[in-house]
Amino acid sequence: MILRRFGALAFLALALVCAQRAGQSAEKGVELVKGKDAVSVMIDGRLFTRYVFADAPKPYLYPIIGPTGKPVTRNFPMREVEGETRDHKHHRSLWFTHGNVNGVDFWTEEPKAGKIVHRRFEKLANGPIYGRIVAVNDWIAPDGKKVCEDTSEIRIYRNTNGRQMDLAITIRATEGPVKFGDTKEGSFGIRVADSMRVDGGGGHIVNSRGDRDGDAWGKHAEWCDYYGPVDGEIVGIAVMDHPTSFRHPNYWHVRTYGLFAANPFGVKDFTGDKSKDGSYTIPAGGSITFRYRIFIHKGDTETAKIADLYKAFAKVGS
Repeated sequence: MILRRFGALAFLALALVCAQRAGQSAEKGVELVKGKDAVSVMIDGRLFTRYVFADAPKPYLYPIIGPTGKPVTRNFPMREVEGETRDHKHHRSLWFTHGNVNGVDFWTEEPKAGKIVHRRFEKLANGPIYGRIVAVNDWIAPDGKKVCEDTSEIRIYRNTNGRQMDLAITIRATEGPVKFGDTKEGSFGIRVADSMRVDGGGGHIVNSRGDRDGDAWGKHAEWCDYYGPVDGEIVGIAVMDHPTSFRHPNYWHVRTYGLFAANPFGVKDFTGDKSKDGSYTIPAGGSITFRYRIFIHKGDTETAKIADLYKAFAKVGS
């Protein structure tokens, strides 16, 4: 009887310890774990994404795990998965570049393209509410000369309703004037999971102006949402353009085959008016800043109340 009672008490004590540890794990918040080539972002002990900063033509985020526990961006070219599309090898999950910067193509990954090279981290901070990555990157032309630099800040939030990140990318003209040319090939890009695509998947595109699917391409809008099925559950990626962001509201280079990009420069292509020029020159010593919120949600645009979430985001820092 005593042994039985002791065993029961021991089991109860062990259960309490496990429950306590589980509770502690659930309250970890956002943790950043730096490796040799990437920073792993953990939310409550589970991988959300990795910020890849080395051994690549540009920094990018991959994988990106949505609120259902499944990846919401394409694996290629980081990993080849049978049956997955393999077009546009430069579409690396989530990234920021542009196709014409002082005449240099930073968008593609062709032999004569430029590269964005990680220089240092200014901040890697954990937190119970959000984690923070601040990185400085050099934009290097094919001849090895530096064109400009950026400071990229990513805040990753512990949000129980979905997955949320705020990005602020500041381009600085440190080497002289920097011209961002008028081209549709840019700038802040995401390649959604194949099953979420409009073409060949079960997905849809909706923007703040009411344009849908193919009609959303090249349109001005405060936000844009791309949603569709992932392993039988509907999930979406909403990108919101903050009112203080450069040339708000953005044009959206969003394609039914899965590319989802915000681009304030490609006016000729988006409007079809060749007399217009969307290029912009940052004067020597000057800068421009892009501010976006990414909200990865369950359900479609209306279910996730993206319009309401944008209104709240628009008030931040305004």
